[in-house]
Amino acid sequence: MKKNFLLLFMVFLALPVLAQEETPEMQEGELKAVVLNAQTGGPLESVHVINLNKVVGTITNKKGEFAITAAVNDTLYFSYLGFKSQKVRVTNDMFRFQETKIALTELAYALEEVIITPYQLTGYLEIDVRNLPINTAYQYSISGLPTSYEAGNKNPSAVTKVLGAIMNPADLLRNLFGKRPRQMRKLRQMKEDDDIRDLLASKFDRETLQALLQLEKVDIDDILSNCNYSKSFITTANDLQILDAISSCYEEYRILNRGN
Repeated sequence: MKKNFLLLFMVFLALPVLAQEETPEMQEGELKAVVLNAQTGGPLESVHVINLNKVVGTITNKKGEFAITAAVNDTLYFSYLGFKSQKVRVTNDMFRFQETKIALTELAYALEEVIITPYQLTGYLEIDVRNLPINTAYQYSISGLPTSYEAGNKNPSAVTKVLGAIMNPADLLRNLFGKRPRQMRKLRQMKEDDDIRDLLASKFDRETLQALLQLEKVDIDDILSNCNYSKSFITTANDLQILDAISSCYEEYRILNRGN
């Protein structure tokens, strides 16, 4: 009897300890850390830090320090020009010590020979205009519709594509977004965060958008193509313009979906 009582007493003593060990798993709040150059060990200023789970962002100060809202198991995305982007999973220790150091590795660029062919301008407007490349993206406006539709090359199939999307848009957009509700819900959050918008405005590689939306580049291109954006826009627009384009198309899908 005494042995059973002693065992029970020890179990009760162990419960508070177990509770303390489990508590960090639920930690959430302001996380502080420092971003360093892996080669030199020096701090990196103006590194963009994004919490991919909460869709909030910030940048590092002159000392490489940053603070961001996070929880255990959130994923932080680090992006800095000339350095390899990196994802870091938030752990209990990062909250406990608040002195975590994240090192980014500098990219090594091998410069190859580049041949630049300038436009041969003659000074005569009529001749020079014919020599300059022409943007083959065309937009079609239809009376009664508030926005125009970009359809790429000017040919009959392009017009048919636009009209098909307008006459039967629900099916097209449902195929694009119906299987990605969680990713698409992040669009509005991304547009509302100034730090994320500033980062996307300077990017053209779709890498950050892929991380935020959990999509492959080919999926992003497919969405834009089926939303009637031209190939020239898809290949030349910055990531912020791409975000706005996807968001606009998704909002159209939501309106059409509510009507069904």
